[in-house]
Amino acid sequence: METTKGPLYGGPMASVKHFQVTFDCAEPERVARFWCEALGYVVPPPPEGFATWGDFDRALPPEHQGSAFTCVDPSGVGPRLFFQRVPEGKVVKNRLHLDVRVGTGLVGDERVAALEAECARLVALGAVRERLLLADGVNESCLVMRDIEGNEFCLD
Repeated sequence: METTKGPLYGGPMASVKHFQVTFDCAEPERVARFWCEALGYVVPPPPEGFATWGDFDRALPPEHQGSAFTCVDPSGVGPRLFFQRVPEGKVVKNRLHLDVRVGTGLVGDERVAALEAECARLVALGAVRERLLLADGVNESCLVMRDIEGNEFCLD
């Protein structure tokens, strides 16, 4: 579909865009540290002039202390994850979720074993196992989980 401004989709793209994934949550640092462990991400260095993130946080006005946290892929390839405190709790299913790719290239029992092993590791960190969806001829097996604040994600 064309408009007077040009095509809406399918036009040339100047470059790949960098993006971050933002989580609304009650306890940003706690949720960020879970995802650091889950994905092998790290907490970046604090802003210049601060020895620690705690020092930076204490320099903020009281109402902003503890309101955000971040983690990054140490290789620089994956997106930055940003966690922001919001006043309301989670009440419905996520419209977007992460798929943690632990079974890529595996099928059958070997794939399920890899999913189960990662599930056990993440449950020990506070995640909750929801259900295993077995391969159905179209999709491979995956395992549905929730992070420490109830956000859905899949082991794929």
